[in-house]
Amino acid sequence: MDRRLLVLALGMFALGTDSFVVAGVLPEIARDFNVSIGAAGQMTTIYAATIAVLAPAIAAAAAHMPRNRLLLAGLGIFVIANLATALSPNFEMALATRALAGLGAAMFAPTATGSAASIVAPEKRGFALSVVATGMTVSTALGAPIGTLIGGLGDWHWTMVFVSGLAAIAGAGVLVFLPHIPMPPAVSLGKRLAPLADARIGLALTTTFLFFSAAFTIYTYFSVVFGRTIGGDTAILAGLLVLWGAAGTVSNLLAGRLIDAIGSRKVLITMLGMVLVNFLLLQWSGASLWTAVPAVLLWGACGWGSTVPQQHRIVGIAPQIAPIVLGLNNSAVFLGTTAAGIIGATAIDIVGSQNLGFVAAGLVAAALIASELTDRAIAASRSRSAPDQRQKAA
Repeated sequence: MDRRLLVLALGMFALGTDSFVVAGVLPEIARDFNVSIGAAGQMTTIYAATIAVLAPAIAAAAAHMPRNRLLLAGLGIFVIANLATALSPNFEMALATRALAGLGAAMFAPTATGSAASIVAPEKRGFALSVVATGMTVSTALGAPIGTLIGGLGDWHWTMVFVSGLAAIAGAGVLVFLPHIPMPPAVSLGKRLAPLADARIGLALTTTFLFFSAAFTIYTYFSVVFGRTIGGDTAILAGLLVLWGAAGTVSNLLAGRLIDAIGSRKVLITMLGMVLVNFLLLQWSGASLWTAVPAVLLWGACGWGSTVPQQHRIVGIAPQIAPIVLGLNNSAVFLGTTAAGIIGATAIDIVGSQNLGFVAAGLVAAALIASELTDRAIAASRSRSAPDQRQKAA
């Protein structure tokens, strides 16, 4: 395994852990700052919002900055921000430091993906991208549960120190193993946003946004949605998070083969449909460990598994600008995460935490509709282009 790719994957592991671990220590954060669970959930919201808004802008503005410097700057800001979160004297300062952590992540994540593609031979780029992406996926199965255990056994402040330590190790790896990274062609912000004018891409990104709004409405408030099962036991919470992440990791590995066998549309519709039913039943399945375990496994497998056919479809729409459209899809993921924190906090006050499944199910249903509209737009585009192709052939 190329050590340079492992370093980039470790950085993504740190970023992923930071994205997911707050949900595991949310009750402790709320208690420490004397705020509601919904308010504490905004620590995830502001982190995700910063990444979603700044990642495309930074990628364009820093196009001429050496890649290793940009990686180190992003990780440096990320380390400082998470340490500052751990030392925050009040909730307002904690929110500000979470935004700063989002800035560091916005600098690192797209740069790491682009660097992975540029440091290997063209025929190995797919493998390189999958290795780096795996760092984010594995963080759900290992990083977040470990951070949750640290918070439960000790204090949530040490969870943030743990995240900083991961990023610091990744930064040391960048210094040692990535002294030079080839510069990619500069792409302006306008060109990065231009694909949004294509209805197919717009609808596909809407699907991503709606689904991740649904998924993270549940995940951000995991500890209270499954509160009857968890009963304040950190070990049970961490164990459920491990199952969720592990199911998603395995599903990601198998989704590609399913797509090759039956196509991305069938895989995506099936997985979204299963998540919809799962969320509708959460009020009952979240009541005991025996029902919560299969619910979490199914949600993890189909929730994360749906990202692969979605990415496959988006790349198929515009293969010539695949990195750009995948970057837009990543922004849609974080915008969905941002919306989820707000939706979940509002819904808890209105319908209660045990009924969040119904709210999330409504968002999944909307994602299903957007997904079907996307496929219709793709089919219509193919029908329009078919006569032109026949005329060129003649």
